[in-house]
Amino acid sequence: QKTPLEQVLPKLCEKAFSTGKKIKILLGNEERIDFINTLLWTYSEESFLPHGSKKDGFIDEQPIFISSEANNENNADILILADNAYPDLDFLTTFERVLNIFDGGDDIALNNARDYWKQIKSLDYELHYWQQKDNGSFEQKV
Repeated sequence: QKTPLEQVLPKLCEKAFSTGKKIKILLGNEERIDFINTLLWTYSEESFLPHGSKKDGFIDEQPIFISSEANNENNADILILADNAYPDLDFLTTFERVLNIFDGGDDIALNNARDYWKQIKSLDYELHYWQQKDNGSFEQKV
């Protein structure tokens, strides 16, 4: 709600990467792949996140792989959904953890996320919702 994807995504990737798990970033918009790829190289001079997209090759070896296709090309453990990516629910079962990032200030994105949440909840998965506070930190909602 307060911080754009461009600031949240790199921090989530850093945290997930620090666990030693592979990550798949699934975007709902193929045109954003190059932008996100560049973002992860340039967002901080102090950090390094090894990652790539199909254009970079070595897909199965990428610790963080960015794509708009609902495949687990790099055998990732963690899936990050962004830019209105809502794959079939069966796809989610191939991951240990799924993070869905959406703009809570955008009514369409918020409604899409709510609908997707309801679909996932109907399958009896364990779900957690984190909302950004005014100071920029996140708190879990119950």
